[in-house]
Parts: sequence; structure tokens; C-alpha cells
Amino acid sequence: MMRSISLGKYISVQGLFVGEANSGKIIVRVGDKTFEGKPIS
Repeated sequence: MMRSISLGKYISVQGLFVGEANSGKIIVRVGDKTFEGKPIS
């Protein structure tokens, strides 16, 4: 499932959903890298 996250005020990433962190942020994978950020609805 593809999800979009915000890493900052101007940076967003879209990738495959990996999981949810304890802080309420979600983790997505792009290629072999993972990113953690706030979900964008």
C-alpha cells in the first residue's frame, strides 16, 4: 500500500507502507531506504 509522509515543512515522501512508530509517525520504504514522518491524508 502506498502512503505519503511529511518529513518537514516542504519535503514529502511517497512509498510503500512498512509500519507505524510509537510516536504516531509512519514508516515508508522507497527502494532500499526507509523514512519516518507524519502521515499526509
